[in-house]
Amino acid sequence: MSILDYVKQTMELEASSIKAVAEQLGDDYEEAIKILQGCNGKVVVTGVGKSGHVGKKIAASLASTGTPAFFVHSTEGVHGDLGMIGAEDVVIMISNSGETSEVLSMLPSLHRIGSRKIAIISNENSTLAENCDVALTYGYEHEADHLRLAPTTSSTISLVIGDALATTLSLLKDFTSEDFHLYHPGGSLGKSLSNK
Repeated sequence: MSILDYVKQTMELEASSIKAVAEQLGDDYEEAIKILQGCNGKVVVTGVGKSGHVGKKIAASLASTGTPAFFVHSTEGVHGDLGMIGAEDVVIMISNSGETSEVLSMLPSLHRIGSRKIAIISNENSTLAENCDVALTYGYEHEADHLRLAPTTSSTISLVIGDALATTLSLLKDFTSEDFHLYHPGGSLGKSLSNK
């Protein structure tokens, strides 16, 4: 195969995996949206590694589309940053396996704090799934790299799930372009909204 064939293969694998998840959506997604809609605090997103990087983007997308949100790294969480989380907050916990020790170590404190928890995971029978209010699960054939090890397909799916949550919540909140401009006054996007 040529270099372009390898590039195309990765893109096609990830695209087909996203399509497969979209065709298998269940009631858990609707329940997650209802929990997020009913949040009287903030949405806190947590994860480590690639899931942590995805979590930062999900928190940023939520915040810019009308849902107050921020990211807490799971390791920092158990070293004091759990103090940022309150009973009225909803915590989105990202772990492909659902067995990531740093993420799981937050659970006892979150239970005591009383915040609701949403998992984004591939393993519906995992420890994380069993300890969250709702688990948004996904399946995929394999990771996109030649070793089938690097978080690629799985992290892309998690990111898309986060985007779907953010955009659905924004729609349900009747979030307008004026609201968006309030939170995004900078850059070319902010400038284009200023001219309207």
